[in-house]
Amino acid sequence: QVQLVESGGGLVQAGGSLRLGCTASGRTFSRYVMGWFRQAPGKEREFVAAISWSGGTTYYADSVKDRFTISKDNAKNTVYLQMNSLKPEDTAVYSCALDGEYVPLRTLVTAARRYDYWGQGTQVTVSS
Repeated sequence: QVQLVESGGGLVQAGGSLRLGCTASGRTFSRYVMGWFRQAPGKEREFVAAISWSGGTTYYADSVKDRFTISKDNAKNTVYLQMNSLKPEDTAVYSCALDGEYVPLRTLVTAARRYDYWGQGTQVTVSS
């Protein structure tokens, strides 16, 4: 089993920044991808960003590209999501997830159904 624990959510004004962290423990995989998804009240869960096991490939939703940056620290088993220029529409519960069978196709990486392990989520609220 894999345990994913998110941190770093909170309340911030529009234009501000937050950094989310997701620390993994338990079972290890040789080729995996870790992603961030978010879900706002009354809306479906949507893909935000993902990073390959090597850190060499990243993926972003168009809505966050150029504002958010995903990165990973292998020594700490942690993936980060740096969120800048936050907007009220970024308000959501953010969850990290792990897919232990990474296939480098955007259509698969962005699909929540591919991810077997999920964190509990952390609330991000952006005030206008």
